Amino acid sequence: MKRALISVSDKTGVVDFSKALVELGFELLSTGGTKKTLEENGVPVTGVDQITGFPEILEGRVKTLHPMIHGGLLAKRDSEDHMKQLEKQGIKPIDLVCVNLYPFQQTISKPDVTAEDAIENIDIGGPSMLRAAAKNHEDLAVLVDSTDYETVLSELKENGEVSIGTKRKLAAKVFRHTAAYDAQIAEYMTELAGEKQPERVTFTYELKQNLRYGENPHQKAAFYKNPLGSAFSVANAEQLHGKELSYNNIHDADAALQLVKDFDEPAAVAVKHMNPCGAGIGATASEAFKKAYEADSTSIFGGIVAFNREVDGDTARQLHEIFLEIIIAPAFSKEALDILTSKKNIRLLTIPFNGAKKREKVLTSVEGGLLVQDQDSFTYEDAEITIPTKRKPTDEELAALKLAWKVVKHVKSNAIVVAGNDMTLGVGAGQMNRVGAAKIALEQAGERAKGAVLASDAFFPMSDTVEEAASKGITAIIQPGGSIRDDESIKACDEHGIAMIFTGVRHFKH
Repeated sequence: MKRALISVSDKTGVVDFSKALVELGFELLSTGGTKKTLEENGVPVTGVDQITGFPEILEGRVKTLHPMIHGGLLAKRDSEDHMKQLEKQGIKPIDLVCVNLYPFQQTISKPDVTAEDAIENIDIGGPSMLRAAAKNHEDLAVLVDSTDYETVLSELKENGEVSIGTKRKLAAKVFRHTAAYDAQIAEYMTELAGEKQPERVTFTYELKQNLRYGENPHQKAAFYKNPLGSAFSVANAEQLHGKELSYNNIHDADAALQLVKDFDEPAAVAVKHMNPCGAGIGATASEAFKKAYEADSTSIFGGIVAFNREVDGDTARQLHEIFLEIIIAPAFSKEALDILTSKKNIRLLTIPFNGAKKREKVLTSVEGGLLVQDQDSFTYEDAEITIPTKRKPTDEELAALKLAWKVVKHVKSNAIVVAGNDMTLGVGAGQMNRVGAAKIALEQAGERAKGAVLASDAFFPMSDTVEEAASKGITAIIQPGGSIRDDESIKACDEHGIAMIFTGVRHFKH
């Protein structure tokens, strides 16, 4: 009689699976809660302690770590020596293993979890059995996922055994599973120990969806999510309507979300190719969007718009008039949904804006390596503000400077933003020199630049940007300062009556 060892924390489908194995002639071994569940459902099962001759001890910490179990898992069936050793020790081979692990991820996801609870939910015996069975997968089948039950049963019924191809796929899934499990434990313990830059890092992600292609049609791509990541993310968005998200959609949606979450007042932001093309604030979502649209009514075409307030009917009617790829908001009113879903392809996403905004590490791949850094969460309120110019900004200019500073942080470097006190007027992004970025932003602002303010993501290496701004009527500037030639920019500002703020912190974004 073949043997199957079943011990699962996720009981989904395990009773039916076990009954089918018994019908196929398997003897079942089990432990703890799984054994109890099977017995309560009339499934004949033998306790592991009956096989080992040793009771479960240390509150269940030790139960399967025994030669009677691991010998049955690791013995090579085509090795005469191995089989003789099993016979000598009275060990029977185990032909199928169905195990999943203590719910460590679910445990540490609880807001009030203690270190004691987390550590107690680190499985030891389960990973050992899984790894042993997966290593010896040519001789036995190992399952860690209830979605594979039907495949295994089907092959056992049709062929009397599980094919080597299926065994190998199941083994690979096991090693992915245990690797992810260990990665989560390692991350938790590293944080618990207070280590900031450990000698090794391992990140684990779960497949959310396969994508049609990547940045371009000839590139394959997929979207993975962090199972312990921030709820406030595109990876955890609910799509209410529209086509499947593309690789570029996801990138742009994330960029829009990262910007709009920096606003407390009702705000709307438009993003194109990872750069803001317009941002506006107002008393309502409708008013905020009107300003974001007017900021750059050309570039918004085919873009992504994000709100930090519910989209109502008035806002939806404005949105309906232009072509957009995605609209993101905390919610959509019924009237708004009726209006917007009349467009077949537009994607509507909701994000839990009231959820925890966990600051995750920013991971950037380079060939052969990985760059890891903290998110840029520095705000105007965090800055040690200095005003080196003779003229100080007015209250209206200060409001505009704060808005421009929020936006410029999210623009690719070199970055310049021209703004009024409730909307952007021009954005210069991704230029190889700062004055070039300024010229683009000022040209886009046009006549609106007169009396507006300007923000720079990094310091001015010379006074040419100030001169360009002054020529277009800019009255106040915000920038990090810190150049060895700051005095030139300060002098130019004073000559033109421009107020300038130094924040002391730059916002490079590559």
